Amino acid sequence: MATHPSIPDPRNKDIQVWIDGKLYDRDQANISVFDSLVQGGDGVWEGLRVYNGKIFALDEHLERLQNSAHAMAFDSVPSNNEIKEAIFATLEANGMRDETHIRLTLSRGKKVTSYMDPRVNQYGPTLIVLAEWKPPIHDDKEGLQLVTSSIRRNPPQCIDSKIHHNNLINNILAKIEANVADVDGAVMMDIEGYVSEVNATNIFFVNKGKVLTPYADSCLPGITRSIVINLCKDNGIPVEEKRISMAEMYSADECFTTGTMGELVPAVEIDQRIIGNGTKGPITERLQKLHRQRAETTGEPLPF
Repeated sequence: MATHPSIPDPRNKDIQVWIDGKLYDRDQANISVFDSLVQGGDGVWEGLRVYNGKIFALDEHLERLQNSAHAMAFDSVPSNNEIKEAIFATLEANGMRDETHIRLTLSRGKKVTSYMDPRVNQYGPTLIVLAEWKPPIHDDKEGLQLVTSSIRRNPPQCIDSKIHHNNLINNILAKIEANVADVDGAVMMDIEGYVSEVNATNIFFVNKGKVLTPYADSCLPGITRSIVINLCKDNGIPVEEKRISMAEMYSADECFTTGTMGELVPAVEIDQRIIGNGTKGPITERLQKLHRQRAETTGEPLPF
């Protein structure tokens, strides 16, 4: 018997989705079985947030999207202006000006036949704009519980983490381990055993007043991660990128994760070790406020 899962936010039941130049109702928002996303996860993507009628850090996200598409040798990539027009049209059609998350995806496009070779992609890229009503996904009152994953983050020798690609099986396998452990997420180490990131976010620690985060060698150099580093520098908070061992992770005074979906969220337990005093720390709280202030006062204004 077919099931009908509930939609977390009922406002998303009747949203419209942009696919390849047209808006479709949610139930009709489909792509071809010949699209590269279906054939091999061959696409790049960005997550965006809308605050108070503005898209936060839009240019930074579009620059990374363009760089990822170029690194993957996409042909005929839409210009930033064309992508912005698609985003604006989608938001306007859905009446969205706040509390909105956008999943922006660019695939290599349809193939003329099912085959891995990009030369059979002869229709040009497929642009998808999926906007949903979605406030930050984590309630930070309790803080996150994490475990370390047995799945190692891809090293640059295998795939460059600076390509923000759709083939996320590495991260999904780590998240499955977190689900089995009944916790919020999984800390992924690099192949040398140093902390890399959480399965869907970057990770920061605070030790003796200094903010620490892993080098972006095996993890995605996230936009929110970069913003937090700059907020530290602009506000006199010591910050350092460095290799972080498992023991250093356990003994940190504070820990928090960063990402567009959840913003800044404290983590209070890793592998059943309590981090600090088991609550959100003062530097985490200060950076949350600084980030929210930046997000709510800057960004690309919506033209409607």
